Amino acid sequence: MTPFRLSSGGLIDRSRPLSFSFDGKALSGFSGDSLASALLANGRLLVGRSFKYHRPRGILTAGSAEPNALMTIGRGGRTEPNTRATMQELYDGLEASSQNRWPSLDFDIGAFN
Repeated sequence: MTPFRLSSGGLIDRSRPLSFSFDGKALSGFSGDSLASALLANGRLLVGRSFKYHRPRGILTAGSAEPNALMTIGRGGRTEPNTRATMQELYDGLEASSQNRWPSLDFDIGAFN
């Protein structure tokens, strides 16, 4: 159980744990989680950077109008960019990466502008 998740309630199935990765780090969630809810449950508040000035961005909404938490889903030649984390259902083995950062989300050289 992660420290940021309620012990009961919600629409997730706690009997079906799932593993996924975000920026190469292995994390866990449950069946019924969205990518956004699983990231928040794992304590990930910073999930991306703004396009122009690389300002830090977190999850702002719970619906389809999410402007900040845009992810690239997949790896290699099979990626889907600009996927809203609030709309992506979590599945076992999902590989998500943040966007608009280099070399990493926590240390972004573009943020010095």
